[in-house]
Amino acid sequence: VMESWSLKTLILTFWCVLSFSVDDSMCTEAEDDRVERPALVPSLFPLRPPTLYFSTANERVQLLPWEQRKLLKWKMSSVTPNVVKQTIARSHFRATKKSDDWLGCWGHHMKSPGFKAIHEYQKLNHFPGSFQIGRKDRLWRNLSKMQARFGKREFSFFPRSFVLPQDLKLLKKAWEDGGGRQKWIIKPPASARGIGIQVIHKWSQMPRKRPLLVQKYLHKPYLISGNKFDLRIYVYVTSYDPLRVYIFSDGLVRFASCKYSSSMKSLSNKFMHLTNYSVNKKNSEYQTNSDHKACQGHKWALKALWQYLSAKGINTTQIWEMIKDMVIKTIIASDPYVNMLVKANVRSPYSCHELFGFDIMLDENLKPWVLEVNISPSLHSNTALDVSIKGQMIRDVLNLAGFVVPRREEMRPAACGSTSSSTSSLCGGVWERSRPELSADEKVKRAFYLSQRFADQLFSSVLDVLTPDDVNVLAEAEDELSRRGEFERVFPSPASSRYLRFFEHPRYLNILLSQWEQKHWQNRSQGVSLLRNLCQKGVHLGHLSDTAHRVSSAAGSISSLVSCTINMFKFVTLLSLCNSGHLQPILGALGTTQTAIPLRQTGEEGIQNPTHAQLFISVSFPASVKLPSPLSVACWCPRVPGPPRRTTSRIARFTRSPPASPTSA
Repeated sequence: VMESWSLKTLILTFWCVLSFSVDDSMCTEAEDDRVERPALVPSLFPLRPPTLYFSTANERVQLLPWEQRKLLKWKMSSVTPNVVKQTIARSHFRATKKSDDWLGCWGHHMKSPGFKAIHEYQKLNHFPGSFQIGRKDRLWRNLSKMQARFGKREFSFFPRSFVLPQDLKLLKKAWEDGGGRQKWIIKPPASARGIGIQVIHKWSQMPRKRPLLVQKYLHKPYLISGNKFDLRIYVYVTSYDPLRVYIFSDGLVRFASCKYSSSMKSLSNKFMHLTNYSVNKKNSEYQTNSDHKACQGHKWALKALWQYLSAKGINTTQIWEMIKDMVIKTIIASDPYVNMLVKANVRSPYSCHELFGFDIMLDENLKPWVLEVNISPSLHSNTALDVSIKGQMIRDVLNLAGFVVPRREEMRPAACGSTSSSTSSLCGGVWERSRPELSADEKVKRAFYLSQRFADQLFSSVLDVLTPDDVNVLAEAEDELSRRGEFERVFPSPASSRYLRFFEHPRYLNILLSQWEQKHWQNRSQGVSLLRNLCQKGVHLGHLSDTAHRVSSAAGSISSLVSCTINMFKFVTLLSLCNSGHLQPILGALGTTQTAIPLRQTGEEGIQNPTHAQLFISVSFPASVKLPSPLSVACWCPRVPGPPRRTTSRIARFTRSPPASPTSA
């Protein structure tokens, strides 16, 4: 009887709770005055997928049909911050810990091989290898390499540093050369929240055995009301190839909670010399601030600081531009490592994105200095000030990330035939996250432009013939930019061409996007309209009904990018071997040289305006090189700047069999 009664009571209680929840939900919806937003943000371009919309607290996101809504799963970890949980909940994501069919995760960084387990439809908030700037010792090493290559004029925005124990002798010499009354700050290379940081002035205080980063202490900081402070700048990278970097318009200003003194006796006072919130909140004199517009307490909004400094007649725009320059160069310093590990361990570039926290200090001359870069910046929101800044930022980050509802066959390959039409339309139909294999023509075009070292005049011709992958990358960048919220894209930009020389390995897509920005930044709608027409034709999907976007009609075994001088037309020579889908330079291996190639022109209009030309190529190969038979050669001829000429960007193809003699071809 008791068991029966308990069961009836349980059922009744459950029914009452369910009824109350439904009634309460209906009542809440009736009284809800929040602005309703669609669940999906349409692309600017036809035949490209919409992305999921993430709202602010005063907005309400519409429900997707259950067939799609049940796919919205977010993998939780022990470090997923509440501000992320709240933002994804408003877009109707369900939390999961064990399933492997999640769409998004905000979690720990992990070793590079772990990224191989991420499916093409999933997104994790890290790139493999980002610790190359996220660890203090690696950041210093990589920025030092850049300084050695490009000089202090370009890379002088970080304090002089030494990594112990490797640099102990160098540090000792620098210490002795600096004389007395010098201050150094020591930091564990992989710590956070101010743990293990000390300011010292005696060699005897220096730890000898454990790994440390030792930096010259910035002993003359800019002070406000006598207090030292630093800036937390939020930087978001959506892609490393092409590189796309955004910087949030707001941030945090974190003050030390004791007035600054340069006295040696004060160096042990962490509340004076460290600005970390996790340190200063323990001070009984720490003052909170909940107003993002107020210049009060020991934490301000970045925008409030700019207003404060502007009122004193300080050019804050110039400071902001210097900060953006430092951010771009620091991210570029990590480029070779991240791109190598992404290619080796990540199935799709869609799967990675990362929010960085740059800690920057202003010295007495208002010059900004990079102190460190955090790959997991704190998103704890303990005050209304934190909520207003971090809440908006995370909402914009997730919108920029461009989450796409996956097709059923992506999640369960065996179920390809059962995908409904509604799912396909929501997911963009035939759009794929992974870029298709480049055609031989696209490889030839890329190899040509990668052989031009910072030739701006030739780079401008990269937009003359847009290949399918060009259109896809440009459309993706424009779509992403339209979702930026309060972020500003700093790379690519109209001025980003000046940064191309800092890349250890030149990247074609960076050239493409930089030229696109130079051409269309003042009239972006014109560029969007051009891409919209191309996407309507399906060019970005490889549907080349006309040959205007086809560099050539067939692939060859040997791609020869020919250099010659024709009146004012200048090209650079590069021979490349196309083997198993990879282009590898073979100039050095074959012993060939970059020489002008004779050109014989014919045509009634004469030399100044030729109607057509014949190109004669002669290249010798060592007998050890085995050439395929027949031999195919392709020549990429870009349009050139100058007076109007009847020249076109196209591939000219030549085919002949190698001669019987094995010594040359």
